[in-house]
Amino acid sequence: MTSQPILTSDLIGLTKAAPLSRRGFMTASAATAAGYTLAAGPVRADAITTDTEGLDTGEAKIKVTGGEMPGYFARPKGKANPPIVLVAMEVFGLHAYIKDVVRRLGKLGAFAVAPDYYFRNGIDLTAITEIPKLMPLVNAKPDAELLSDLDATAAWAVSQGGDAGRLGIIGFCRGGRSVWEYAAHSSELKAGVAFYGSLIDPPNPVWPKSPMQLAAQMKAPVLGLYGEADQGIPPTQVEQMKAALAAAGKTAEFKIYPGAPHGFHADYRPSYRKDAADDAWAQMQAWFRKYKVLD
Repeated sequence: MTSQPILTSDLIGLTKAAPLSRRGFMTASAATAAGYTLAAGPVRADAITTDTEGLDTGEAKIKVTGGEMPGYFARPKGKANPPIVLVAMEVFGLHAYIKDVVRRLGKLGAFAVAPDYYFRNGIDLTAITEIPKLMPLVNAKPDAELLSDLDATAAWAVSQGGDAGRLGIIGFCRGGRSVWEYAAHSSELKAGVAFYGSLIDPPNPVWPKSPMQLAAQMKAPVLGLYGEADQGIPPTQVEQMKAALAAAGKTAEFKIYPGAPHGFHADYRPSYRKDAADDAWAQMQAWFRKYKVLD
């Protein structure tokens, strides 16, 4: 008998997003050829593509427990000691959207790197097309291992000339949860930005504490960007997290976008909402500049 996937809030948000017409979407073969996952549904034909002009980009090989973790990086050409921004991916693996986000951050002057921290599965998550087959794999990732992998990624970026004193993290969906977890873990982190990251987890032995339970342990300021219409992370839950952080005297800010569903920044998905995505990207930049991550 196949076990049922844990119903995490990011999964609920993904599967209950309002459906749209399939007009304006790539064929499955075109989306696959372009490097996008198909597990999240049809891929928009007008997904954003960021060029590599002015950037050094490539594949990273990061030494971690259990081998070499793959990753993708982008950094501005000729810039010494660029700030480091870790990019925590969604559950779908290191596919075209995440790589594009890395390049967008590179254009902002950051040494951005997205680690493929699900690599130990030995399965290409970007090739999985059904969420029920995907979730048991990503839900089995222990938080302790995740945090160690993120530490290793930051150390790798420092070894490649990144500025250890200007470390940030950005994450989407499950990666947004990773931002909260990492902010409670790392004393080196200067700031984080969580796009619709889950705040309360279902029972899972490899996830000792949810972000809500870690509110009092936050070591870096975090900006939380959420959608009012997110079916998995309702505004009431965001307000709970806001109150818990305030009670603990921690620095955080939140913005909830009216009518926006889960995944509103994911320009390759039907959930994309351009106005919310553009504003959230601007909010992210202002947050990182405020806390001296970006120039």
